[in-house]
Amino acid sequence: MKFAFFYLASYLNLLVSSLFVTILYLGGWHFSIPFFSLFKNFEWNLMSNGISEVISIIIGIVITLVKSYLFLFISIMTRWTLPRIRIDQLLNLGWKFLLPIALGNLLLTTSFQLFLL
Repeated sequence: MKFAFFYLASYLNLLVSSLFVTILYLGGWHFSIPFFSLFKNFEWNLMSNGISEVISIIIGIVITLVKSYLFLFISIMTRWTLPRIRIDQLLNLGWKFLLPIALGNLLLTTSFQLFLL
């Protein structure tokens, strides 16, 4: 029973993190395809204003859920297909590869900002 709760908590963590990624980085409830307005210039002649607001809220919720489920699908498929990485391999990746890239990015961005101002 404890093992089932562990896996349930793990997948719930994936779901919450995918919702956060969707809202913070993927645009949330906005439609992702540029130059394709979704009901922006469409006039609701037959319906009242309240129903159009409810429909636009429902469309925003559906767009958010589709984006988060797409990110959740990518995360779960990555977890299922790739082998697990040992902690020493992960630490080597972080300290020897990702940290120099991050510091180089910081240096490059700072120099561009200083020279452009």
